[in-house]
Amino acid sequence: MQNTVHIIGAGISGLSAAVRLANGGYKVAVHEATQYAGGRCRSYFDGATNLTIDNGNHLLLSGNRHALSYARSIGTEAGLVGPKRAQFPFVDLSTGQRWQLDLGESRLPLWVFDEARRVPDTGLRDYIALAPLAWAGTEALVGKTIPCKGTLYDRLVQPLLLAALNVDPPEGSAGLAGAIVRETLLAGGQACRPLIARDGLSSVLIEPAVKLLQERGNTVQLGHELRGFTMSGDRVSELDFGGGDKVALAEGDAVVLAVPPRGAAALLPGLKTPTKFRAIVNAHFRIDPPRDAAPILGVVGGLVEWLFAFPQRLSVTISNGDRLVDMPREELAQAIWRDVCKASGVSGDLPPWQIVRERRATFEATPEQNALRPGPETAQKNLFLAGDWTATGLPATIEGSVRSGDRAADLVLARRSV
Repeated sequence: MQNTVHIIGAGISGLSAAVRLANGGYKVAVHEATQYAGGRCRSYFDGATNLTIDNGNHLLLSGNRHALSYARSIGTEAGLVGPKRAQFPFVDLSTGQRWQLDLGESRLPLWVFDEARRVPDTGLRDYIALAPLAWAGTEALVGKTIPCKGTLYDRLVQPLLLAALNVDPPEGSAGLAGAIVRETLLAGGQACRPLIARDGLSSVLIEPAVKLLQERGNTVQLGHELRGFTMSGDRVSELDFGGGDKVALAEGDAVVLAVPPRGAAALLPGLKTPTKFRAIVNAHFRIDPPRDAAPILGVVGGLVEWLFAFPQRLSVTISNGDRLVDMPREELAQAIWRDVCKASGVSGDLPPWQIVRERRATFEATPEQNALRPGPETAQKNLFLAGDWTATGLPATIEGSVRSGDRAADLVLARRSV
């Protein structure tokens, strides 16, 4: 008899676990409390701009092995597009200066030796000063590990770590920052080619996974919220979805709990999870980008941090955005639009726009909060955790999400071979 794994949560962590388990021979049942799959990694039609937009602007890199393997497993790797070479254009809005960081195609960070390819006005010593991040512990602060000032910090390190950690870099975990640096800047250009789901996150990373699971006879139920577990000894024996809707688990069945930390703690009293979170602000403007617009532009010296060019749309991401979540929407849109005009070269009055403010976008990537992230295993031998807030070794990223789903799935698969 084929055993079933119940995946609680249809975000990218849950879907990656589901696809891996389905490929491993399990029957999979995905249960999602909301009316949509994808969690924070999804697209939807927005009436204000009359466009399909992403809930948040997410960037992948060619070195994100787990995320790319997941896309390959659902047949959509080609939907992640980007330049053939790891090049990142930047603009400083305070000075008007523009430059391009060229990481090349090597497996080694040879670009730091070439003045024409690194950040302007930086020298080799500046990059060597970042070395302590590579072996820093998660309990150390970035601000105590590397110098958080100077041209290289302002023009590259601060934007990179702010996007990855979603906190002001000096207060972030040096260990988490080091993991990002090891897997990007130190891994050479071959690992740093930027990839964007040009046709939308849902069409590339979510909908194909749901379709694949369903075509193989698995189920994905939306609006199906888990209300509680019944435990029998050291295992989960029953799932309670409320209203008398209960599912009994057979001996070889398992559960992967892939929900946000607050929901996981409610279902598993006593579970240690992060308790502090930071906001991310995304803005979308309906306008045709300039023909020469880069798919992604790094912006320093202003409110905007990253500018993405999509068909008929320019989109912006601002990390560590708690200071902006209560700002009047039109005032915020106007302020962002002014930066977009300076950065991209477009002009004119504010076009149709949308602001998406995620108040609890990610856990605080500080040493204190990182220490609260649980591992994938629980006291119940058939219950495993997944989510970018679990102890993945990375901050809250798509790569960390997929990595957590893969890890939970591998633990389920390992049970079968024991």
